[in-house]
Amino acid sequence: MSENTMNPPRGLLHGRVALITGGASGIGRATAELFGREGAAVAVMDLDKAGGQAVAQEAIDNGGRAVFIHGNVALPSDCERAVQRTCDELGGLNILFNNAGIVRRATVLELSEEDWDLVMAVNVKSMFLLCKHAIPVMIKAGGGAIINMSSGWGLVGGPRAVAYCASKGAVIQLTKAMALDHGEHNIRVNAICPGDTDTPMLSNEARQIGASDEYFRVSAANRPLKRIGLPAEIAQAALFLASDASSFVTGTTLVADGGGIAG
Repeated sequence: MSENTMNPPRGLLHGRVALITGGASGIGRATAELFGREGAAVAVMDLDKAGGQAVAQEAIDNGGRAVFIHGNVALPSDCERAVQRTCDELGGLNILFNNAGIVRRATVLELSEEDWDLVMAVNVKSMFLLCKHAIPVMIKAGGGAIINMSSGWGLVGGPRAVAYCASKGAVIQLTKAMALDHGEHNIRVNAICPGDTDTPMLSNEARQIGASDEYFRVSAANRPLKRIGLPAEIAQAALFLASDASSFVTGTTLVADGGGIAG
C-alpha cells in the first residue's frame, strides 16, 4: 500500500464549517460546491427553498455534510437563527461568507425610499447582523474567516446604481473596521469585489435597465480579459480568503473583475 493511499490528501477546508448566504444560485452555489469539495461542512442560507435544498442535498450525496437554512438575511431573527442552526447541526462555525445581495438600478431621482432601504438591509445590514452572532462563536473556537461580498462598484461609481454603489462601498469600510477590531481574536475579515459575473442576478440587472441578457457579455469585450466572469472563478477567490493560504491577509479587498477597473 502506497503512502498516498494510507494518507489521502485533505482539502484546504478539511474539518471546517462554513455558512454561505445567497447559496442557492450563482456565486453562492459555486462557492458552496467548492467548499464542500475542499472538505468543509456547509450551511446554505437563502430565500430560495428549492435551490438551497438542492445545493445541500448535492453536497450530502457526494459524501459531505450540509444543511439548508431557509431565511431572509434582512431579518435579525433569521440571521441569529442561521448561525445557531449552523452550530447546532454542523458543530460550529469557522467561515462566514456574506454573499447575499441585490441590485436596484436607478438614480437618486428614480429610486424609491423603500428600495434604498431594502438594498441597504440586504447588502450591508445583513453582514452586521450575521457577524454580530458569528464572531462570538469564532472567538470561542480560536479564530475564523469572514468574507464579505462587495463589488467593483464599491470602488468606482456606476451609472443609475446609487443604492448599490453606496452599499458596496459601505461593505469595504465595514470589512476594514472589523479586521481592525477582531484581528486580536485571530479572525480575518476580507472582501471580494467581482466584476460582472454570469449569474441570475446579472440577468435581472439587465432587465432592470431594459437590456437583453447579452448586454453585459457584449460590453465586457472592452475589458482586458474581454469577457464576464464565471461563478466558479469568484468561488476560487472565496476559497483563497477562507483557507490558510491567506493566513496573513486581513482587511483587504480582492478584486476579481477581469481587469474592468484597472485603468
